Amino acid sequence: VGSVLSSYGWYILLAAVAVYLLVQKVSRSLAARPSGRPGAAEAAEEPDVVVRRQEALAAARLRMQEELNAQAERYKEKQRQLEEEKRRQKIAMWESMQEGKSYKGNLKLNQQEAESGASASAVPKSKPNKKPLRGGGYNPLSGEGGGTCSWRPGRRGPSAGG
Repeated sequence: VGSVLSSYGWYILLAAVAVYLLVQKVSRSLAARPSGRPGAAEAAEEPDVVVRRQEALAAARLRMQEELNAQAERYKEKQRQLEEEKRRQKIAMWESMQEGKSYKGNLKLNQQEAESGASASAVPKSKPNKKPLRGGGYNPLSGEGGGTCSWRPGRRGPSAGG
């Protein structure tokens, strides 16, 4: 026994101190816990809180669903109106074709009427006079006036790739 204490005495002493501190810490944490079942007071209040939270969540979901349904109804109504407008335009186009008139011109008139009805207060903007991009004497086939670039045909014969 003496040889073991002389060889491992300090290790045994440090292990005993560590075990003592560990036991003290565990006993303090057990003493700090309320007696009886842990969380007994919280469990009594919890069902009410859970029920209230679920009711609030259900109400929020219901509101969101109602908003979504209202948006869907508005979208469907817009789609119906667009379909009706397209149907009217097709009928007008068919009638103008039957009369022998140009249906494209009639379609443009209908679009202008729709735009003027939608934006009656809009002021039409005048287009500024634009200069042509190239001079009047430009001819790409003649090779004149085109600048420094000119096209030349490639050499005849087999390709030189390899």
